[in-house]
Amino acid sequence: MAPSLRTVVRRMRLVPVAGGLDSVVRWVAVSELEDPAPFLEGDELLLTTGMRLGDDFPGYVARLVARGVAGLGFGVGLFHEEIPAGLVTAAAEAGLPLLEVPRETPFIAIGKLVSELLAAEQYDEITRAFAAQGRLTRAALRPEGMHAVIDRLAKETGGWAILLDESGQVRHATPGAEAAVVTAEITRFLTAGRTADPPPGAGSVGTLGAVGEAGAASGEGTATAGDKAGEAGATDSAGMAGSAGAVGTVGAAGMSDVPGTAAVRAGVTSGTVGPGLGVTSAVGASGVRVAAGAQASAGVRGSGRRFPASLALAGPGEHIVVQPLGGGVRPRGFFAVGVARAFSPVAHTVVNAAGSLLTLALEQGGAQLEAERRLRDAVLRLLLSGAPGAEGEARAVLGPVGRRLPEEPFVVLAVGEEALEQVEAVAFAARLGPEAGAALPEVRSDERPGEGPASAGERRAGGDLATGAERAGGGLAKGAERAGDGAATGAGRRAGVVVLVGEQAGRQVAGLVGGGVGVSSPCGYQGLRAGVDQACQAYGAGRGGVVLFGELAGQGLMALLEPAAARAFSAARLAPLVAYGPRADLIASLRAYLDSNGHWDAAAQRLGVHRHTLRYRMKRVTELLGCDLDDPGVRAELWFALEAARR
Repeated sequence: MAPSLRTVVRRMRLVPVAGGLDSVVRWVAVSELEDPAPFLEGDELLLTTGMRLGDDFPGYVARLVARGVAGLGFGVGLFHEEIPAGLVTAAAEAGLPLLEVPRETPFIAIGKLVSELLAAEQYDEITRAFAAQGRLTRAALRPEGMHAVIDRLAKETGGWAILLDESGQVRHATPGAEAAVVTAEITRFLTAGRTADPPPGAGSVGTLGAVGEAGAASGEGTATAGDKAGEAGATDSAGMAGSAGAVGTVGAAGMSDVPGTAAVRAGVTSGTVGPGLGVTSAVGASGVRVAAGAQASAGVRGSGRRFPASLALAGPGEHIVVQPLGGGVRPRGFFAVGVARAFSPVAHTVVNAAGSLLTLALEQGGAQLEAERRLRDAVLRLLLSGAPGAEGEARAVLGPVGRRLPEEPFVVLAVGEEALEQVEAVAFAARLGPEAGAALPEVRSDERPGEGPASAGERRAGGDLATGAERAGGGLAKGAERAGDGAATGAGRRAGVVVLVGEQAGRQVAGLVGGGVGVSSPCGYQGLRAGVDQACQAYGAGRGGVVLFGELAGQGLMALLEPAAARAFSAARLAPLVAYGPRADLIASLRAYLDSNGHWDAAAQRLGVHRHTLRYRMKRVTELLGCDLDDPGVRAELWFALEAARR
């Protein structure tokens, strides 16, 4: 706070003549003009010898009072042996503080004193700000981390503080926090897409009311004491503190604050904004006046909408500042501070320091989380490798980071990568990688130790299926490629994350995911590969909601395949029959033949034709397709193509 006129009078031994001594002195000016008001800004102690002073004392005093000077010092012993009686009377009537400056007191000495007092005050503010930053830093090192910073911030500002996640939900709050007001304003900006951009060419936008009353250093649109102290040769740190009071500060995370915006009050439309600040004033959802301030590059984007670098709210007896957290284009969280009085420059510095520490903690937490995720990814690959002792190794690795694998039997859930954050908090979850199920390490049957009869049987069945469908699979891939839809192996519905969870808790965990979920049949770690395959198949076949592989398998082979890829294969495989034209219904004849399991009489009866006619048609089919209908694999392939064409 600037020194009072009383302090200047006492230190310089000036003589009070009229008016009070409680006004603050932000600078000292010397002028012999009859009307110095145009060259003043307010709160100056004006010094004069009365060299050009006329007889219009009331007019002279009125102009100074209108300008808001802190007081008038009249030097005697040079042009006037004493202060003119008319000036004394006019000052007393107008309430202007009038001081007598003795001949032996140089005007410059008064200016130097005020400059030193301002510099000392600003140095004290910087010292207090650094001390507060140190306490905030020590709080950040505590086990509570971000919560401890919020608690310390509330104590430093003498108000309350609150920490919110990226959606505006409260994560930690101190007593008395206005959580509802803050959440409402954050939600309004995120959903309405309100911006804090000033109109093109405008140096400042909007109005701030009662800036002087609030004591905000930046609201007056004038140079501050710190700027003037710099002109007078004050220290760089003092000048810096004054500048910070004028235009705000920028924390390490790049978030600029808007000091003075907390002074905006509902229904007030007077006052001006400091130069260079873009401020948009609006009435928020909570009924209080809102000022969203930003520097030229201020504002962060989330979901295509811009959130201001600093959001200031003010109501009767309440001043709130909200800032986003995170160094990226989308806020990763928010914090808010509320106090009863307008924020001082020191308080703004403390708030910005807290924002930097919270952002740093958030980014470090993100790096630690990513490291843990990579560890879980590696554990999943270890389990899928089927190496001897893989389960025990995996449990030993996960133990120190507080993660556990489920006991057998368990189910595997396949979900999209966007659901990772939801499921990893309640179960073991790992990423499959960009190729999803295709990224699973290949293991030959003779490399799978400790496999039971059931697993071996499953393997033989899987091998037979692969052998029987090898030709169809090749055509399927080619058909999908020709179709150009990238639908092979469930493209467009590819699982990115798998979750291992106890059989009983599987449904509950699946319910946490908003999108689709594929659920495998119960399995153990020896059958984990099959469980992952099942979950990915179920996920790929679904279109949202929970899909159980057991239910999917009961719907037949077609339910396990990607519809678009199946249709592409069908079109490619049956193209020669379609191109043959309507001269003979070869497709209907082929379908009847396959449905009748190759029995000529039954198939001919279905079609209502002679069996020799059917034999002729089947001969034409074999010629067009270049295949042998006596081959069971060919029959399976053609049956699949016909079934896919139906869907």
